[in-house]
Amino acid sequence: MAQHTPPAPRICPACDGFATVAVTLGGRDPRGHLRTLTTDCPACHGTGTAPAHRVREGARA
Repeated sequence: MAQHTPPAPRICPACDGFATVAVTLGGRDPRGHLRTLTTDCPACHGTGTAPAHRVREGARA
């Protein structure tokens, strides 16, 4: 019996799948640690995948 493979997840076009990044603020704190901010992609909210487009009923193709 053949196995069905699930379709690959849709990668977010805004971040290309790299949904969370660390942005350097420049310089270091008094302890010597690099100051960074963790930022999520605003399009996919940090998931890395794009939502599937659903066809609305009555919409033209």
